[in-house]
Amino acid sequence: MGYPNDLLSTRAVVKPGLWAVIPKAGLVNNIIPYISGCKTSIVASPKMGAGFVQYVIEASSEGKTIEPFGAEEGVEAFAYVVEGEMLLTVGKQEFTAVAGGYAYAPAGTGISFVTKSEHAKLLLYKQKYIPYGDKIPYVVTGNSKDIPFHIYDGMENVKIKDFLPTDDLAFDMNMHILSFEPGGCHPFVETHVQEHGAYILSGEGMYLMDDKWLGIKEEDFMWFGPYCPQCAYGVGTVPFSYIYSKDCNRDVIL
Repeated sequence: MGYPNDLLSTRAVVKPGLWAVIPKAGLVNNIIPYISGCKTSIVASPKMGAGFVQYVIEASSEGKTIEPFGAEEGVEAFAYVVEGEMLLTVGKQEFTAVAGGYAYAPAGTGISFVTKSEHAKLLLYKQKYIPYGDKIPYVVTGNSKDIPFHIYDGMENVKIKDFLPTDDLAFDMNMHILSFEPGGCHPFVETHVQEHGAYILSGEGMYLMDDKWLGIKEEDFMWFGPYCPQCAYGVGTVPFSYIYSKDCNRDVIL
């Protein structure tokens, strides 16, 4: 990076246990023993209060995993290719993923990747799986471009798409893309038990996090803790879109 050319400043705000906004400019590299040839930024973890771990991976042409990611017993994982091309392996399944490609790995399965382009960007996510009866989740792969948008809460200028089955109780999490046309917004200020990890794919928005409005833009990461009041407006000239995680289909554990 070299010497700064102005006073040091940041848009990052971290409220442990409540919420966080982390812009790309503040990301640093972490050495992960089983990830090679990548800049690996850990943007969410239990250290901030999150119930999951999320990574932003900037991969060189040599980027790869030495061992599967998220293969620990009782841990499920998800990968999403933001840019470039990667070969993803989930269990015994292998497929080439370009931008929009994704994979879900049930607990104990893990995800491996090998970069197939000069540069690639990948989001990785893992959390502990909460079983329900004898229901067992399964590997899910695909590309977000092949998933249709649906109108969100009756508003034609806000749309959503789901990556995992919404009607299968074997799954205790989901990933979605929410997209606001300029001027689109949430229908109300949401306050709920679920937490989210959100990575901005395009555009700009104004986001309410608890009691603070913030300008959010492409490549920012946001974390919303449980019961954090939240809502957004899309601004600018292109859709304000982000991919986000959600815990679902389970009761609260006492």
